[in-house]
Amino acid sequence: MANATDDVDSFTTLGRSTVSYYGVGHMLNDITASCWFTYLLLFLTDIGLSPRDAATVMLSGQIADGFATIFAGELIDRFGHFKLWHGAGSVLVAISFSSVFGACIPCKIFGTSSSTLRTVGYSIFAAIFNVGWAATQVSHMSMLNCITLNSNSRVVLASCRNAFTMVANLSLYAVAFVVFGVTRANTHADIEIQYRWIAYLSIFIGCCFVGIFHLGTKEPRLKVSAQGNSSSRISWTYWFKKVLYYQVAIVYVLTRLVVNVSQAYLAFYVIDDLRMAQSAKALVPAIIYISSFLVSVLLQEISWNGHSLKTFFSAGAIMWIFCGAGILFLPSNMSAFMFLISIFIGIANALMMVTGVSMQSFLIDTDLNGCAFVCGSLSFLDKISCGLALFVLQSYQSNRFIQENHSNHVNISVTRFGLGLVPALCALVSVVVTYTMKLQTARCKPLMEPLLA
Repeated sequence: MANATDDVDSFTTLGRSTVSYYGVGHMLNDITASCWFTYLLLFLTDIGLSPRDAATVMLSGQIADGFATIFAGELIDRFGHFKLWHGAGSVLVAISFSSVFGACIPCKIFGTSSSTLRTVGYSIFAAIFNVGWAATQVSHMSMLNCITLNSNSRVVLASCRNAFTMVANLSLYAVAFVVFGVTRANTHADIEIQYRWIAYLSIFIGCCFVGIFHLGTKEPRLKVSAQGNSSSRISWTYWFKKVLYYQVAIVYVLTRLVVNVSQAYLAFYVIDDLRMAQSAKALVPAIIYISSFLVSVLLQEISWNGHSLKTFFSAGAIMWIFCGAGILFLPSNMSAFMFLISIFIGIANALMMVTGVSMQSFLIDTDLNGCAFVCGSLSFLDKISCGLALFVLQSYQSNRFIQENHSNHVNISVTRFGLGLVPALCALVSVVVTYTMKLQTARCKPLMEPLLA
């Protein structure tokens, strides 16, 4: 009778509080990741590192993150304890992140500030930060599939998670807007102080929401019961034999490339290519995330199945293709159009991220003893591909300078390729792969309570 009750409960719909408590659990990761992709390359080049050295720092973090996701996913599948992994990873993120944005600690210890030592110093803390980030991400993403077996509720959880990602990003840009607006950076030390304050405030905001998550979310019962039979753990080869695994992996990685690569070059683009005001490197991203937040909330009200998932993803990807074309050829004397493009980028990001992540749940279905491996392996591919893409782009990036030419001529820079062409091509390929997918019909029921009530 107990097993029968658990089986029925596992397919029931979720209440608003359960969804909301889960949704805030990735806030610390989201706000620090937003700072990482938006400002790390900008910060490192501003304090004197070459574009290639700055890319090396980011690549070291991405590689550490990628391998940590595989390690964390395997251990979570073996032993469970999502919340323990989530809490430990959050602590490591909170401790290490401020050292990624700040003075070079090894330089102070050894009394020298050579470019090599600075690159190594920032790379070490970037790697430590990303190990903690990976543990938190894998535990939180795989937990989603063990909270419920109801496919529609899983999409709602992913949508709520993405909505709070937008809240985290908006919080970062609000902090950055204030810091950049009230302080002036005339020296490298001033720049380090600016970004250190942004890091400290980001950590504080994120930790508050991590506390709410741990107080309001229980360890998933589905995974706890599954651990009773250790032999039921699913082998990696089980997933490698499924065509859908490769399709979902390609779509997820391309989606993350669209979001992360564009985010990394957005600040460069508005300042160096469009020559907008300094406040634009906070204002333009804020517009993107406001649009994403509103769309993410609205997506929670839709009854989902495999067809609707593919349709909404394709709509977002096609929208990104047009946005990428606009970014690639937008002249600086028409920079005001960037605010309009930002709205559509935000909508496209939300459509692609919510549906792209939800495809993992359709892949996992009821195979809960392998859910952490799926999330970890796909995240591994995401981190390595993003790190390599940014490293290659930065290798072709010359030292930063702002052109004073105000003519209608458009200089096709590496920044324009990174923000416009690369995401557009990734979106195009992802649409093609999505079209070939065969997703099972979801078990669709509405939430117990409407989220917009």
